[in-house]
Amino acid sequence: MAHIIVVGNEKGGAGKSTVSMHVATALARMGHVVGALDLDLRQKTFGRYVANRTAFCDDQDLSLPSPVYRDLPEIDPASLKPGENIYDHRLSAAVASLEGDSDFIVIDCPGSHTRLSQVAHSLADTLITPLNDSFVDFDLLAKTDASGDKIEGPSVYSEMVWNARQLRAQAGLQPIDWIVVRNRLGAQNMVNKQKMERAIEMLSKRIGFRTAPGFHERVIFRELFPRGLTLLDLKDIGVKQLNISNVAARQELRDLIKALDLPGVTVDF
Repeated sequence: MAHIIVVGNEKGGAGKSTVSMHVATALARMGHVVGALDLDLRQKTFGRYVANRTAFCDDQDLSLPSPVYRDLPEIDPASLKPGENIYDHRLSAAVASLEGDSDFIVIDCPGSHTRLSQVAHSLADTLITPLNDSFVDFDLLAKTDASGDKIEGPSVYSEMVWNARQLRAQAGLQPIDWIVVRNRLGAQNMVNKQKMERAIEMLSKRIGFRTAPGFHERVIFRELFPRGLTLLDLKDIGVKQLNISNVAARQELRDLIKALDLPGVTVDF
């Protein structure tokens, strides 16, 4: 059985697709077979990232380790039984098409609450939630008082993850390993940044997730997307000397993969 990694957060702009592509490509570079699904059926940023990679490799006659991407297949509505959801079947069919040959399947969820995202969370062996360093994003996880120092209760996304955990428990599956990743960090150690760190630490103990380091805000991530490249591909395309920012970003990716603690994965880049 493939280990399913879901990258989810009900708010856009947290860097889900960037995290999805870098995790998927890092695993592929370490010799694992990685399947990839994008559940944002409108924007398909993760899917376009993989397509850009394929086009760039074809144009440059390169062979770079890459995930195997699948679109969700169409399902004939007439084949459904009363009460069955067509999106459930589309997702199940897509996972089944990858599961037999894959070590990992990386599923990128949309930045909104959808049926597909809800079902995907219940399939997650590992759930990665990228979170901007902002109480606007934190509000999806928990409600806080005006000072940001007191947590008043879980919010909508945490409740959705809780429901997914219950479904897995009822099915006799292993609990979700939930990792919240502080992403798109600023360089300065500002008061807001310190408050966020304290709030996430308090909440992790209360509702049961781990934390992991994410990526700082860097121009390189925006520059890589049109070619479908990741931080690990730079030397393969002729970059002989990485600048300090790129070296630091590679270290952030290395730290993230280590923190995920995925089965059978030894970080060697």
